[in-house]
Amino acid sequence: MSQSPLRRAVDLLGGTAAGRAVIGRALCLKAPYFSTIAPRFTRFEPGLVEAEVAFRRGITNHIGSVHAIVMCNLAELVGGSAVELAVAPHLRWIPVGMTVHYESIARSDIRGVGDVRGVDLATPGDKVVPVEVFDEAGKRVFSAAITMRLSPKPQRP
Repeated sequence: MSQSPLRRAVDLLGGTAAGRAVIGRALCLKAPYFSTIAPRFTRFEPGLVEAEVAFRRGITNHIGSVHAIVMCNLAELVGGSAVELAVAPHLRWIPVGMTVHYESIARSDIRGVGDVRGVDLATPGDKVVPVEVFDEAGKRVFSAAITMRLSPKPQRP
């Protein structure tokens, strides 16, 4: 089987800021809800994806900090993208659960890191994908464990 469209795009464009912007826009077109957080991808590697979200009024809660669901969206985006870049080509994936920990209030830009380099993405089953979110000072403000279900891609006739 061939590589995923995301992997081909990253191989072609992922080495430049402009290329990462194009890929990020395409991901938000494919899954429009992600565009609500206006992510800016800063790193695409097999199994490792980072993206930033700029602090602005539209992502805040009633106390003026980054809304919890913004961090959940960022976690799913970078975690899923990291899986897509590293999963075996004969498998597909879908998130089936997420456990989150809100560790500190964020009142700045945030950066999400999905790192699946230590996760077995070559065999079917439920796999736990770790994601961390940091504020602009580098303090971890959120962590998530996303359960991704890997299953064989259907055979096409």
